[in-house]
Amino acid sequence: MGWFNYLCCGLIALTIITSQPSLAEDLRQLPSDDRQLVFEIYKELIETNTTNSIGDNTLAANRMAAWLRAAGFPDQDIFIGGPKDRKGNLVARLRGTGEKEPMILLAHLDVVEAKRSDWSMDPFTLHEVDGYFYGRGTLDDKAQAAISTANLIRLKRRGFQPNRDIILALTSDEEGGGNNGVYWLLDNHPELINGAFALNEGGSGLLQDGVRIANTIQTAEKIFLSFTVTARNSGGHSSMPRRDNAIYELSEALLRIRDYEFPLIFNDVMRLGFERLAEISPGQLGEDLRALLAEPPDAEALKRLGNIPSINALLRTTAVATMLDGGHARNALPQTASAEINVRMMPGSDPADVLATLIDVVDNPDLEVTFNGGGRPSDPSPLTDEIFGAVERITAEMWPGVVVLPTMTTGATDGAKMRNAGIPTYGVSGLFVDRNDIRIHGRDERLLIRSFYEGYTFMLLLIEELSS
Repeated sequence: MGWFNYLCCGLIALTIITSQPSLAEDLRQLPSDDRQLVFEIYKELIETNTTNSIGDNTLAANRMAAWLRAAGFPDQDIFIGGPKDRKGNLVARLRGTGEKEPMILLAHLDVVEAKRSDWSMDPFTLHEVDGYFYGRGTLDDKAQAAISTANLIRLKRRGFQPNRDIILALTSDEEGGGNNGVYWLLDNHPELINGAFALNEGGSGLLQDGVRIANTIQTAEKIFLSFTVTARNSGGHSSMPRRDNAIYELSEALLRIRDYEFPLIFNDVMRLGFERLAEISPGQLGEDLRALLAEPPDAEALKRLGNIPSINALLRTTAVATMLDGGHARNALPQTASAEINVRMMPGSDPADVLATLIDVVDNPDLEVTFNGGGRPSDPSPLTDEIFGAVERITAEMWPGVVVLPTMTTGATDGAKMRNAGIPTYGVSGLFVDRNDIRIHGRDERLLIRSFYEGYTFMLLLIEELSS
């Protein structure tokens, strides 16, 4: 995702988008049943296209604002704004006593692209099939957006008096498209989303063969970085090949990158996460995870774990070639060849060190390695008893025996942006998914209906505990 601050303060007068919904939306009636309330909000979000290409986040934001107004939220506690007419963000506030600093419920409205031809059903219609909700965004991230919106309404109409303001922030462009979401809010309206901590996507429950085994809480995430490796050559006629070929030299460099392993990096949170992962992992995997925690880590165990992509990605910075470009004609020796290298950097690392490492690994002074930019590095959020203890207590109450697992996500969320703004952010949802069938960003994205409503309850209990 892009992170450059290309909006200046002088444009602020042009960035506020009207927050007035249509008359039909203004007159909507809230279902008295809480389950029906969250379903209708969820359905409306799924069926509002919010892709970067043609979608409208502002429409989705206005529709969520209409639900809040129907519940009695005053206009002064609802903000919709953004730098572009389709890139609106919603921020709403349930007022508390002010005894504590606010807490933030963060979710993004935008979704990745989804082609009807790729899906077995219309991705922008909410389908109920065989115990699942299907549709683009059912898991990433409209479930959390709907749950947070509905829970704020539930608390409002119950007359719940929190000891802190509860801020709902539904944002644009988490999936890409520019500086229109959390960065824009932090740059232009930091007072709207300033709080003691935020609850975000990034954590979920894990199912193995239909059995709940863990409820994860994300405290950190790896950082996206982009590099290019380029080989250049004078070229010539393909009928007279030489050994100094740009494509061959690039290929040799890519194989060296493939075979290189960045150093093992542990922090205290990840150590706890691996300890708990070992508890729920049977056989050799569990033994290897325990051996990984030894001082020094067992080399054979580390080698086996390194062959499991999902675990290896948690152990170290990774680098992988993702795109190639080379040559200019079928009958000519290539004059240039280049490859894009996607790096996911561990928290606390430095992009300059990664660049130096890649140059050393390529080990060819005739090849150029350049840094193209990426996300801003962010430190992990502290695993406090206020947050972690609450998640453990509610998990034990709802799902006895399920372990709470601190995690670091290998992909990117808005959490890193919030952490860099000084707001500790935790990915937690209580939405249980099959650990071997997670369809985020993929074809026929889905979420168990049972899990959706359980997550709804889990998050309500968590919000109440953290604001009582």
